[in-house]
Amino acid sequence: MPVRLPNRPVCHHCDGFPVVSVTTGARHLDGSRALLRVVCSVCDGTGHALPRPVSVLVPAGR
Repeated sequence: MPVRLPNRPVCHHCDGFPVVSVTTGARHLDGSRALLRVVCSVCDGTGHALPRPVSVLVPAGR
């Protein structure tokens, strides 16, 4: 039987595209373009959002 993995929510900052390449306009000696690899800083390149922490209510007072 297949293993079922729970669905994780997609990162709202990168919409599931955590790594992009941006061209600098320059070229290498072999003619290929020089690219910068940029990673989403919120999800650290995973494309998935971390589950929200469960807020814990602390009883205070009497």
